[in-house]
Amino acid sequence: MDLTLLYRGPLASCDYDCPYCPFAKRRDPPELLRADRACLERFADWVACQEEDRLSVLFTPWGEGLVRSWYRQTLVRLSLLPQVRRVAIQTNLSFRTDWVDGADLDTLALWCTYHPGQTPYERFIGKCHDLAARGVRFSVGVVGLPGHLEQARRLRAELPERVYLWINAAEGHGYTDAEAARWTAIDPLFPYSRHPHRSAGLPCRTGESVLSVDGDGTVRRCHFVRAELGHLYDGSFRAALRPRPCPLAVCDCHIGYVHLETLPLYDVFAGGVLERIPAPAMRSRG
Repeated sequence: MDLTLLYRGPLASCDYDCPYCPFAKRRDPPELLRADRACLERFADWVACQEEDRLSVLFTPWGEGLVRSWYRQTLVRLSLLPQVRRVAIQTNLSFRTDWVDGADLDTLALWCTYHPGQTPYERFIGKCHDLAARGVRFSVGVVGLPGHLEQARRLRAELPERVYLWINAAEGHGYTDAEAARWTAIDPLFPYSRHPHRSAGLPCRTGESVLSVDGDGTVRRCHFVRAELGHLYDGSFRAALRPRPCPLAVCDCHIGYVHLETLPLYDVFAGGVLERIPAPAMRSRG
């Protein structure tokens, strides 16, 4: 069975202070960090035992995972398993990069976000070039706020051409056609992010081949639908896997709407859905 798992454990702490994020500069107490590590290790042990499945895993922590050794170790471990087709994580790239040398770089990938004002530009672009030199698959993105435009343009000019630079529409921010055109000049796929996508009653891969898993093993169809499908560790989720329409009015987050069957994004991001890397032939299309 081919399954994509979006894992989010208890971790909610971050080393950045982004004004658009509710978890900015949050610190987790030691007991929560210990719980998060135990949850992650349990999840990795489960993945290691699934020899009959073909798995893809995206870690979507509320906070920054790669500053924690157990996330780095887990990514390396999972990348080396034959049943894991892809393992990726969303990250602000504030960590050291030499740990990737122990991973299978055909399997590992990173979804990196640049947050202007939180880290020196030179430090961030330097880490991007280091990842590229090490042969790591990664994308880079920026939240599409007006004050980020020039930094995004500079990133696009200085990143290796093969590295996709995506732009996320800022939550609650409307874009005039002129503004949208400026962002689309940087990211030709920005039109997919500009407006929420109507999803009510439409077919979606979540709940059939794509699942959300939390730290205790509760399985849901995605992060945005709270109804439970079962539990990962007792296998009860498997009986609930089936095609099902989306129960929400709209879907406005890439990790959600990328799985809508009414959008062509599995073709656009063929081979790179989890790490948000479009197929080379699609990078020039909006």
